[in-house]
Amino acid sequence: MNILEAAAQLRTRQVSSVELTRACLDRIEAANPKVNAFITVTREEALRSAAVSDAELAQGTDRGPLHGIPVAYKDLIFTKGIRTTAGSKIYENFVPDHDAKLVRDLDQAGVVMLGKTGLHELAYGITSTNPHYGAVRNPYDLERIPGGSSGGSGAAVATGMCFMAMGSDTGGSIRIPASFCGTVGLKPTFGRVSNHGCFPLGFSLDHMGPLTRTTRDAAICLEAMSSLRGSVPAKSSGIRGLRIGIPKNYYFERTQPEVAAGVRKMAETATALGAEVKEVEVMDIDAINAVARIILLVEATAAVSQHLHKRELFGADTLALFDQGRLIPGVDYVNAQRLRKRYQDEFAKVWAHCDCLFAPATPTTAPKIGQTRMIIDGVEDDVRLATTRPMRAINVLGLPVLSLPCGQDPAGLPMGLQIIGRLWDEATLIRIGAALEDAGAAAIRPPTC
Repeated sequence: MNILEAAAQLRTRQVSSVELTRACLDRIEAANPKVNAFITVTREEALRSAAVSDAELAQGTDRGPLHGIPVAYKDLIFTKGIRTTAGSKIYENFVPDHDAKLVRDLDQAGVVMLGKTGLHELAYGITSTNPHYGAVRNPYDLERIPGGSSGGSGAAVATGMCFMAMGSDTGGSIRIPASFCGTVGLKPTFGRVSNHGCFPLGFSLDHMGPLTRTTRDAAICLEAMSSLRGSVPAKSSGIRGLRIGIPKNYYFERTQPEVAAGVRKMAETATALGAEVKEVEVMDIDAINAVARIILLVEATAAVSQHLHKRELFGADTLALFDQGRLIPGVDYVNAQRLRKRYQDEFAKVWAHCDCLFAPATPTTAPKIGQTRMIIDGVEDDVRLATTRPMRAINVLGLPVLSLPCGQDPAGLPMGLQIIGRLWDEATLIRIGAALEDAGAAAIRPPTC
């Protein structure tokens, strides 16, 4: 059941919010010991909130399609009175005295909070193998990573523990878990959803967005917390006449053949639905990625600089990145930000030829827990760098991206398509994603976990 289906049943009294919430809590109790998707479960608070939602709906107060829907928050998003750890030893006992802006917005929409999902330490990594709270595991194969840093959110949605889980994306941290766990992930345009009340990783790169079961569910969630109300329609699924670009360069290089084939099959479906699919040239993405790495290393280090003397509180992988960030001269950071504007203008030229781009979300399916190297097309690469290679540039550019499943590899692991759009044009991405889902192109087998 997805959000729209649950919302319809709530209004016809086929199900209650308390029943939906109990079902999610039962699923958490059954699956979380294996998957480790949640750091904190707020069982009693959730049941009380669900009862209030049922009473409001019975009295005719309807806050919209999210009213009474059980959701979860990545554990770097402030929740008043409930600990918010950022997956870190530093903040293991931190209890905010206020909610994040997006939490307040979703509360106004009537959601029921189930708890806080696990993540890579301080959101700085792609594995969600956390030295303090344990590894989050991929529900399709418990020996593999769910992606990160929003790994708990991806795993929670994939296993039916919640209807939506919020994530954050600084260099792919919504899209990677969506790809590896077989869910929908929506990274909005930078600034559409407020970051206020969220632990930062990259001040100028962080994007907040939902992981859901369907594109229309993601659109509903985005509209509830968007700073631009009424600008994310979720109803239309017709894509006839839309121009979809397939990059001729970069994005299909060093990519698992099954993943490339899955993306191209989605493009074939779009063609059958009336879209115009064409090959296009994109600018040098490696150059943007280099800028992205400099910006993130500096901004992430600045975000935790007051704690870096307490080295024993950090995991080895994140500490190594912070140590790198301390070595970058200020002039390099400033020049990276100057180049950023130039690259934004240069990349925007592609929109003269297409309305969006289809590309692999991740170049492979999920690696194994503890795996640090992978071979793609005969080339050995670092797992983190290879996984973020198709991702990082889009955060520098601030563009919206929708990730959705594009099939499964021979081992049954999900593969992901990312649809990249113009600034502020989430509506086109949602139209395309919904059309592909309606055509059955994004359907995959659920995990057995």
